[in-house]
Amino acid sequence: MSTSTPISTRQKTVAIISKPDRPELGEALPAIQKWLQQRNYTVVVDEESAAYFSANDVMPRADLAQRSPYLALVLGGDGTLLSAVRAVAKAGTLILGVNLGTLGFMTELTLSGLYPALEAIEEEHYVIDSRSMLTGSLLRGGAILATHAALNEVVVSKSAIARLNHFEVFVDAEFVSSYRADALIIATPTGSTAYSLGAGGPILNPDVNAFVITPVSPHGLTHRPVVVRDTVEIEIHVNTGKEEAYLSFDGQVGMPACDGDIVRCIKSEHQARLLRFQKTFFDVLATKLNWGER
Repeated sequence: MSTSTPISTRQKTVAIISKPDRPELGEALPAIQKWLQQRNYTVVVDEESAAYFSANDVMPRADLAQRSPYLALVLGGDGTLLSAVRAVAKAGTLILGVNLGTLGFMTELTLSGLYPALEAIEEEHYVIDSRSMLTGSLLRGGAILATHAALNEVVVSKSAIARLNHFEVFVDAEFVSSYRADALIIATPTGSTAYSLGAGGPILNPDVNAFVITPVSPHGLTHRPVVVRDTVEIEIHVNTGKEEAYLSFDGQVGMPACDGDIVRCIKSEHQARLLRFQKTFFDVLATKLNWGER
């Protein structure tokens, strides 16, 4: 159970983050706002949520960490949660995901279970699932062009009509292999059940201190996913000739990568602090992947 400072003695700021265009939010969000305000919480919402109720404190999702919210309520699917994590993880915010999507590996809670969960949070009856994250940087000519965080994965892929990309991979400056593949995935343990899993990568328990390097449709049949410690520095050297590759973070933030670019991945200094109440990781796997019961 949590041993953090009771919420009553801390700044009671709650951030609300939601997936737009979900019809159930029209009724759910005003009710959530009323519940929180009756308990003297300060509510700050992202711009996507503001359309569903009258809120005075609205700001872009990327700026929510500036308010140092104690708790972020995320209503949507895993994609919404990934976006929320990148926005507020640096503030050490507790994150509660409410599943309005389909699969929901990380958003285990349903709307019907939201209020019991909020009451449990007030009583400090919850478990914090700390998930490691990646920090990925794009380097060109020795200069860093962009740096972003990812909870699931960093991916270098080919453009829509490009041929197989050519990647050279180094771990702590040691050459690992040269890959010709559709894409190369660097996945966290959380991301091991996402794109990497579909490409044949292993499932890692979230508390394993490792990353997975997974090629997608590699030209060489002997190329297989590789698991490395999460303390290493991984570099992907991009060799595309005249064609472009594409670098993406959690499949949501991305940019073109050119011949000679380097993608550098290290463990982020921040963690995603997800709240869990009942289901264990293996319970979720059994439910979401339809594993058989004993």
